[in-house]
Amino acid sequence: MKCVPLTAKDIDAVLALEERVQAYPWTRGNFVDALAAGYDGWVARESDTVIGFAVLMRAVDEIHLLVIGIAPELQRAGRGRALLDFATRQAREAGMTRMLLEVRPSNAAAIAFYRQAGFVEIGRRRGYYPASAGREDAIVMAREL
Repeated sequence: MKCVPLTAKDIDAVLALEERVQAYPWTRGNFVDALAAGYDGWVARESDTVIGFAVLMRAVDEIHLLVIGIAPELQRAGRGRALLDFATRQAREAGMTRMLLEVRPSNAAAIAFYRQAGFVEIGRRRGYYPASAGREDAIVMAREL
């Protein structure tokens, strides 16, 4: 797996992947806006195929993991962890000292994934995510870099 910067030419592939891995996916506009704002974006490739992506936003000395995804058929084989580790190294090299993220309380697999990567719960955001029955809270997690 090779990780390279996300560019405008990757958006179609990333959007198609995002729509496969998220119940409430980012839109094309979200990805275009993230690139325009200068956020850190990465794509993971295998044999020239986009198999994963991550978008992160810097804020002073912290970095916020906004979205990450790996093709469903390739999950649970270490690729997500490799992509997260890559993004973490890039953030550390850029002088970031902490990584933050939000995750749905209903997403037990993601919570376990982040805990295994060293993240701990530091708070909650009420009604943060859209859900089938209104809104769902977000667990805020952080990891020191």
